[in-house]
Amino acid sequence: MFSVIPGFRLSLGITLTYLGLIVLLPIAALILQAADVGFWRYIAIITSPRTLASFQITIGAAAAATVFNAVYGLALAWVLVRYDFPGRRLLDTLVDVPFALPTAVAGLALTALFAKNGWFGAPLAEYGIQIAYAPAGIVCAMAFTSIPFVVRTVQPVLEDLDADVEEAATTLGASQFRVVWTVILPAIFPAFLAGASLAFARSLGEFGAVVFIAGNQPFRTEIVALLTYIRLEEYDYPAAAAIAATMLGLAFVMLLVVNLIQAWHQRRAIREE
Repeated sequence: MFSVIPGFRLSLGITLTYLGLIVLLPIAALILQAADVGFWRYIAIITSPRTLASFQITIGAAAAATVFNAVYGLALAWVLVRYDFPGRRLLDTLVDVPFALPTAVAGLALTALFAKNGWFGAPLAEYGIQIAYAPAGIVCAMAFTSIPFVVRTVQPVLEDLDADVEEAATTLGASQFRVVWTVILPAIFPAFLAGASLAFARSLGEFGAVVFIAGNQPFRTEIVALLTYIRLEEYDYPAAAAIAATMLGLAFVMLLVVNLIQAWHQRRAIREE
């Protein structure tokens, strides 16, 4: 089977070398640095009140941003695929802006918009709603930087989805809600889950966009990435490595669970066929 692909061994070797140097080597260095801390000191670092607060803030904000992106991203992908309207191509292009825009620039722009004297922040302040320098600002920044993951993973699946199946279900008397629940969602579920999990993982590691709008207040708006950076500035490399390795482990477990769910869904779909 391998001989069918020209240059398989060479391409595989280059790929594995690149993967080892760019991905595996830094991760291994991080894990080794965290392992030198020692078990009890590691537990002391991770369970300190400030560290636990930063994990709670980061995971909570990332979860909220992912829920928003899951709903809004799915709706946006549906509109881009199923409707033709003036400005559709422009809207489709704007989806990729968070990928092209430096995250620090995005953070500055969001801070200017949602500050108390900003275009959006001033009207919201009249109702006592604060976005900038508050947990809501963290969610806003994370949602902005991770929205393309949901749209771009779901959109191709919706484009390939045969509309005849939906029409057949409608002809048989199924309501629009039932068509969506029993026909569309099962077909796009693996891609939708992958996009949501990637958005969540991106939100967990977001730094540039969040650091400007969050205000970086310990126990209130301090995220894990910022706390790790602070520990590095304090030359406390063991603490920084321990915190970063813990976040890496959480992200890995989350992605592993998502992959297992996708594999289970695929096996179930094959059995039903």
